[in-house]
Amino acid sequence: METIYKTRGTCSTQITVDVEDGIVNSVSFVSGCNGNLQGISKLVEGMRAEDAIKKLRGIKCGYKATSCPDQLTYALEAALQNEQ
Repeated sequence: METIYKTRGTCSTQITVDVEDGIVNSVSFVSGCNGNLQGISKLVEGMRAEDAIKKLRGIKCGYKATSCPDQLTYALEAALQNEQ
């Protein structure tokens, strides 16, 4: 199921995640550091959403309290909730 998440505190403004049976099928970001975000997206594809959340939660970007990978964890949590 596809979920669209509006980010907070990052250069990217939106994350679209597709999670099915707890597995990440695809991730795409709007804006942000294109190369890095493409890499993160590819790394989490095929991964259990819960595992990706554990690995990425709490990562900060410079002086910011969050980062695109951290915001991805919130998008994945929303996707998991939508599955239920």
